[in-house]
Amino acid sequence: MEFDDPAAMRRLCMERLGPEAGRQFAAMARRGFRLVAASEEAPAAGRSRLGGAALLEPGTPWPTLDGVPLSLHAVLDTDALVTWLGEQLPVRPGLLNFFYLDPDVPYEQYSELDSYSPDAWRVIPADPARALPTTAPEPAHRYPPRPVHAVEVTMLPDGWDVQDDDLAYDRERHWGAAALVLDAMDDVDGNTAGHHCAFGWPDTSYTMAVTTRDDDGPAVHLLQLAEDTDLGWGWGDAGTMYFTIPAGAFAAGDFSRARAAGQCC
Repeated sequence: MEFDDPAAMRRLCMERLGPEAGRQFAAMARRGFRLVAASEEAPAAGRSRLGGAALLEPGTPWPTLDGVPLSLHAVLDTDALVTWLGEQLPVRPGLLNFFYLDPDVPYEQYSELDSYSPDAWRVIPADPARALPTTAPEPAHRYPPRPVHAVEVTMLPDGWDVQDDDLAYDRERHWGAAALVLDAMDDVDGNTAGHHCAFGWPDTSYTMAVTTRDDDGPAVHLLQLAEDTDLGWGWGDAGTMYFTIPAGAFAAGDFSRARAAGQCC
């Protein structure tokens, strides 16, 4: 769920969930961005873009799975996003390149690859001062470049990313904290399904949590990529791809621990 006005978001949480649970839920809010095509009125967020060439430091090998090159899907310029993210960006990784396995090969060849392997995706940071445009080797897909404008929004988790310990709820009325959120916030406008987003919280409308948890808390959501016919990518029926990273790894700047997961109807 995304909101332009954080104060209005807090009021809504209190009205829908009650004083205690409303405060707890509002405290889970994270700052993020809706990524839209850049224009003269909405300039690109630095070098952020969907598709196009990767921006890698000299000598950085192109990521592969079993020798098959991954495809570059997006670049985020975190230096252009840090003002809004503030403490939510504990490190300054510069440019983040997002790769995923979808080579331009026959299905029979693709099916021989382990698309669930940790090597089937990669998030590679790069120093903006040293990064150079790097074209994907064949048979990786080469998506057309689309510079993106980052619209600042405040995001709340959808019900499936809420756990019982997060909120106070009536256990006789609801089977869990997720049920409270799903019931009370169901008709709230601002769902991010079908949109490209960065940071904040992912849309999880397919009854499955995206942000795993460990001792450091919920994973950090890095990027949500919706189906995009103009760019030429998709992940199943109305599918969405999510990139996340454990909170501890994010704080340490260890993007080798980032993971990707897709959902579809």
